[in-house]
Amino acid sequence: MSALQEVRAAAVAGMFYPRDAVELSRELQVLLKGASQVQALPGLIKALIVPHAGYVYSGPVAASAYAHLFPLHNIIRRVVLLGPTHRVFVSGLALPGVQAFDTPLGRIPVDQEAVHFLKPLSQVSTSPAAHELEHSLEVQLPFLQTVLSDFQVVPLAVGDATPEAVAEVIELLWGGTETLIVVSSDLSHYHRYELARKVDALTCDSITELQRLDSHEQACGATPVNGLLHAARHHRLTPHLLDLRNSGDTAGDRDRVVGYGAFAFTEERRHGI
Repeated sequence: MSALQEVRAAAVAGMFYPRDAVELSRELQVLLKGASQVQALPGLIKALIVPHAGYVYSGPVAASAYAHLFPLHNIIRRVVLLGPTHRVFVSGLALPGVQAFDTPLGRIPVDQEAVHFLKPLSQVSTSPAAHELEHSLEVQLPFLQTVLSDFQVVPLAVGDATPEAVAEVIELLWGGTETLIVVSSDLSHYHRYELARKVDALTCDSITELQRLDSHEQACGATPVNGLLHAARHHRLTPHLLDLRNSGDTAGDRDRVVGYGAFAFTEERRHGI
């Protein structure tokens, strides 16, 4: 791999979120401050589901989840980040084959030890092309850089895979309180406002009941979501719906909206933590 390929450059800065670091930091602070009055959740946060549209559309919903991580900023050291592919077909799950990801806020190292653990799994491959222009993972990184102090990321582009195959990857990297699982997914796409609200409410019911989603019409990231739900059932995590809106609520018209939901999954609080 050449030196130019060792770092995955920001691909959607200036489109999904500001390219300028000062402007980006200011926007994130506004979004997170808007979600700062969050109620504490019972137990320790182990996983999140967050949307991945442009910040003007889904940023307030994503912030409702990320605001919960401020108390964990010195605890979380590794983020396993899974999101659907939008441009390149992937069989299974794909690592980026790079040492780090860049955003306007700086460089995030890829956890090479975790990458080594995943290499023996048949469902995991390496595809720089799958990551090169993919936004579903990238838009989460500035949020994580804002709410966490020092962390590494395990970025996985999820394509054609079973929930069990995704869950196996999550299980292998489960770790302890130092590891956070983040699944990137929007909900329904391009329904009229009222229909979208009904469809997304049913999807949220499935997620909060830890029931597998039936279709990518419910969530574009249904595959990684289902993998997380599989693992959440095994570990007896408790899901919490934090926010549910759509682009008709945040920005844009109500004729063809995209749904956004934010969820946290907590585990039983351990003694002394």
